[in-house]
Amino acid sequence: MKKLKGIAASDGVAVAKAYLLVRPDLSFKRMIVDNTDQEESRFDAALTASTADLKIIRKKAAQLLGEAEAQVFDAHLMVLADPTMIDEIKSKIHTEKINAEAALKDITNGYIALFENMDDNAYMKERAADVRDVTKRILAHLLDVNLPNPTMIDEEVVVVAHDLTPSDTAQLNRKFVKAFITDIGGSTSHSVIMARSLEIPAVVGTNNITSLAKKEDIIAVSGITGEIVLNPTPVEKEKFLAAGEEFLKQKAEWNLLKNAKTVTLDGKYFELAANIGTPKDVASVIDNGGESIGLYRTEFLYMESTDFPTEEDQFNAYKNVLEGMNGKAVIVRTMDIGGDKELPYFHLDKEMNPFLGFRALRISISKVGQAVFRTQLRALLRASVYGKLRIMFPMVALLQEFRKAKAIYDEEKTKLLTEKIPVSDDIQIGIMVEIPATAVLADRFAKEVDFLSIGTNDLIQYAMAADRMNEQVSNLYQPYNPAILRLIKQVIDAGHKEGKWVGMCGEMAGDQMVVPLLVGMGLDEFSMSATSILKTRSLMKRLNTKKMKELADKALNESDTAEEVIELVQKYISN
Repeated sequence: MKKLKGIAASDGVAVAKAYLLVRPDLSFKRMIVDNTDQEESRFDAALTASTADLKIIRKKAAQLLGEAEAQVFDAHLMVLADPTMIDEIKSKIHTEKINAEAALKDITNGYIALFENMDDNAYMKERAADVRDVTKRILAHLLDVNLPNPTMIDEEVVVVAHDLTPSDTAQLNRKFVKAFITDIGGSTSHSVIMARSLEIPAVVGTNNITSLAKKEDIIAVSGITGEIVLNPTPVEKEKFLAAGEEFLKQKAEWNLLKNAKTVTLDGKYFELAANIGTPKDVASVIDNGGESIGLYRTEFLYMESTDFPTEEDQFNAYKNVLEGMNGKAVIVRTMDIGGDKELPYFHLDKEMNPFLGFRALRISISKVGQAVFRTQLRALLRASVYGKLRIMFPMVALLQEFRKAKAIYDEEKTKLLTEKIPVSDDIQIGIMVEIPATAVLADRFAKEVDFLSIGTNDLIQYAMAADRMNEQVSNLYQPYNPAILRLIKQVIDAGHKEGKWVGMCGEMAGDQMVVPLLVGMGLDEFSMSATSILKTRSLMKRLNTKKMKELADKALNESDTAEEVIELVQKYISN
C-alpha cells in the first residue's frame, strides 16, 4: 500500500483497477529520401487522417460535454489547416530531401519553442500545447502507430497518465472510467473542466503517479480531498468506498433542492445562476435548479462558425435561450473575442499580449468591429420580447467605453422601433467588472449601469499580475487574498449605494470556501457552472447572514494573507 496526494480537481470517489494510458513510441530515423513527392503524399495522407480523427473526436465531445467544451478541438483543426506551417513542412521535405517525419518535427518544434518562450503570454502557451498534440497525431499516422484509444475501455478503471489531452478526455466513457489521475496539470486545465462536465472524479499534479502505478494495480482515489492509495488494504478500501457512498448520498440530497429557492438559515434570498456557452446548455441549467443565467458566452456562436453569424442566426439562438428559461433572467455577454478566442475569418493584427490587447468591447466599439456589434445588438433586441433579457458588456475599462457602447445600443433600439419591430421595454444593461481600474471606479459606473457582474477569473490575475495558466506563478493567483476581497467588496458597496444589484460570474462564485464571504459581503447573484448550483444552495441554507457579515469583516480588516482568510472561514463554518 502506498499513499500520495495531488490536486483535487473534480469531485467524486472511486476504487478500481489502474488503466495506464501509455503513449506509443513515436521515435523515427531521420532519412535522406530520393522521392520527395512520395514523402509529400505521405504527409498529405497523414494530415487527412488526422483531420478525420479530430472531427470525430470533436463531434463526440460536443455530444458528451456540450459545444463550449468541444471548442478546443477547433484550435487543433486550425493547426492542421494552417497553410503557412504546411507549406514550410513541404518545402523542407523538398529542399532538404528528408522524410516527412523529420520535416514535421523540425518545423513544429520551432513553433512550439517560439510559443513557449513567450513567458507572459498564456494564449501562446496554449497554442504550443495545441501544436504538440496535433504533431503527435500526424506523426502516429506517418509511422502507422495507433494512439491510445480511451473509447475502447470496457471495464471499470482509474485512468493513470502523465497528462490527459483534451482529445483523451473527450473520449472517456464515464460508465467505465471511474476516475483519472495525472502527474501534471492544474485545476483550470481543459481536461479538468471536461472531467467536471462528465462528473468524473479527478486528481492532477501528483508528480509521479505514472512511475508508481502498475497495470492491474487497484487504486483508491478521492477527487474531493486529492488523496490516492495504491493497492489499499481492505480497511482503506472500505474507507474510500464509504466516502464514495456518502458523496452519492450528498448528491441525492442536493438534488432535492432542485426546485427550492436559495435562502439562508435566517431567511435571506440569494440568486443562483449558471454560466452557459450555447443554447444546448439551458437543459443542464434547468436540471440543476438554476434560477437564471448569469453569463451566456456568445463568442461561441462566432467560434463555431466559418463566418460571422448572421442577425437571424443570432436571433434564433438568443430566442431559444430566453424561451428555454421560461421567464427567468438571462444575462447575455456581448462578443468577447480576442485573448484566447480567435476567429480565423476576422483578420486582426497579431499581438504580443492579446489578453491585454484589442479584444472584447474594445473591438465592438471600434471601426473594424462596430458593424458586427450592431448586428449582435439588433438580434438581442429582437429576441428580447421572448424572455427576460439582460445585456452585459465585457472588458470595460473606461466610462467612455460604456457610454459609447450604450449609445450604439440606443441607436439600434431606436432603428428597430422605427421599423415597427417589437422590443422589450425592460432590458437591463450592465458591465462585467474584470479590470481593477473598473473595480476602483465602480461608484461612478454604478450611477450609469443597471447592474454590475464581477468576472473574477481576469480580475484576480490582473490585480495580482499573475497569469493563472502559468504554473510558476500559480501561487499568486489567490481568490482569497484580502486585496481581492476588498476589490469585490468595493464593487458590491458601490452598486448597492446606487440601488443597483451586483453579481459574480467568475469561478469564485461557486467556490465553497469563498461563498460564505460573498454572502457576508452582500453579493446578490452568484453565477457558476450548472453542476455547482445545488451544492452551493445546500451550503447557503446552513449560513446565517449576520454571522457571515462578521466573518467577512474580519477577513477584510484583520487578515493579512490568503492563508489567514482560509483558516478564518474554516473556523466559522465548523462552529
